[in-house]
Amino acid sequence: MRILLAEDEPDLGAIVQRTLSREKYLVDWVQDGTTAWNYLEDQWTEYTIAIFDWLLPGISGVELCQRLRRQNNPLPVLMLTAKDRTEDMVAGLDAGADDYLMKPFVKAELLARLRALQRRGRSLSPEQSPHFNSDQLEAEQQTVIPLTANEFRLLEYFMQHPNQILTRDRLLTRLWDVDTDPMSNVVAARIRLLRRKLADYGCEGIIETVHGFGYRLNK
Repeated sequence: MRILLAEDEPDLGAIVQRTLSREKYLVDWVQDGTTAWNYLEDQWTEYTIAIFDWLLPGISGVELCQRLRRQNNPLPVLMLTAKDRTEDMVAGLDAGADDYLMKPFVKAELLARLRALQRRGRSLSPEQSPHFNSDQLEAEQQTVIPLTANEFRLLEYFMQHPNQILTRDRLLTRLWDVDTDPMSNVVAARIRLLRRKLADYGCEGIIETVHGFGYRLNK
């Protein structure tokens, strides 16, 4: 498994690279966003996961995520950040990050989150997107919607439970790492992004918020 690490703090970058190398990961470590983007443009299909620091010289980690998603690149991204406000976390997820890790962090948590991202990434390759075939998700022909691995898993889970109310806690438990902060807004942020993409393909209003209970996919 090959990882692109973009971290401008030399000590932290060296520690992360050493930790991952000991776990048999192949790690390309760069210290600015511009170099990271050059690596991604040249050989992004070789990477399994990217780890971006939020505040990078040149191109920020947030902008790197945005560029990837504008190209419909589903590469799983773990964001490293010292920002602890919910608004910042939501902004990172909105930009396209799949998960985030607060500094300082312990090695075990970093490795656990990478394992979780690797599991999610297996469900969607860069060439794949879900095909829908229902009267609400599909008009006359199959529609291909570019989704990240997390968005794919979320929509797939909804489609496995049509017309059922899925609580936030249920979605958090089934689709995100067990160590995810139970008070985080990761579910709401992901559903907001998924709705936006569905709306772009004429599937607006498919996922309904049932206030006080959760979310429901109406078929």
